[in-house]
Amino acid sequence: MIVAVWIPLLMPLLAVPAARRLAESLAPRAAAWLLTGCAVALAGCTTAALGLLLTAGALRLPPVAALDHLSLPLLGGDPAVSVPAAGAAAGLLGATALAVVHRIRRHHTELRTARLATDAHPTSGDLCVLPHAAPDAYALPGRPGRVVVTAGMLRALPPDEREALFAHERAHLAGRHHLFLLTAALAAVCHPLLRPLRAPLAYALERWADETAASRVGDRRVTARAIGRAALAARPAATAAHRPGTVLAATTGPVPRRVAALLAPERPAPPPPRTAVHGRRLIAAVALLACLGLSAASALDAATDLHESLRFTSAHAFGFPAVAPAAGQVRCAGR
Repeated sequence: MIVAVWIPLLMPLLAVPAARRLAESLAPRAAAWLLTGCAVALAGCTTAALGLLLTAGALRLPPVAALDHLSLPLLGGDPAVSVPAAGAAAGLLGATALAVVHRIRRHHTELRTARLATDAHPTSGDLCVLPHAAPDAYALPGRPGRVVVTAGMLRALPPDEREALFAHERAHLAGRHHLFLLTAALAAVCHPLLRPLRAPLAYALERWADETAASRVGDRRVTARAIGRAALAARPAATAAHRPGTVLAATTGPVPRRVAALLAPERPAPPPPRTAVHGRRLIAAVALLACLGLSAASALDAATDLHESLRFTSAHAFGFPAVAPAAGQVRCAGR
């Protein structure tokens, strides 16, 4: 197969490390958008490349080619290569579609089950208190969204830290952070090499909520203490029984790193220009843009070649004059 078709399938090997490196130097909100957008773009290019492989190979089959009165020899390429590749692409696309549907259904099922469980308990505004002794708190999206907290967590925190914890979970609801994670999960279904983006995305979302909570509470140290104390009080084995796996919680992720970020100066002095940090950030940004651009351009180039090939063969089949593609242009079904 031509290089243009395969580039989007291999580009995550370079783009994912570049995105992770760049996200580390950005503000949490920008990092979350960057990682999610990168996952969507790479997954889209991968799906397009598989679709092109499937189309180019399927058109080598007489029943499919006859639908558009195509002349098979004019499509170029070796059917011994393009047809098996099309079969593999069809299998991958079919498996991906089933996995995406399953992932979305599981997401909605877990949220629906959690909401049914919380409906059995009284709520105050967006706050729902569960009578569990195990300390836990999480943001449960829906209409309306709810901040779910257990009685054990309320006993573990003083009033000011409770407010900081609630502000953190409300930030998850307001920002619809669960959709970021769901999008990244679906992208990883489309291409397994995108799975390493989930961990930095989850961290960026927690840091985004941390900063929002600190701004609303007006005290970064109180927010840091709330996050740290809640994480120490929470016991994963005990909270796993009633917390859905698709929700965000303040006690998850690298809590010491998040607490350290909250206790750091809010506005550090700007570093001198052209430092090594700026250089690494620039290199990561350029590398990521190059990877995304090359992936999209390769998919577009392969689609254009296939379109020109079909246009030429269709015109030839109906006896109309057509300008043959330039040498090497008809490549989508080639070797």
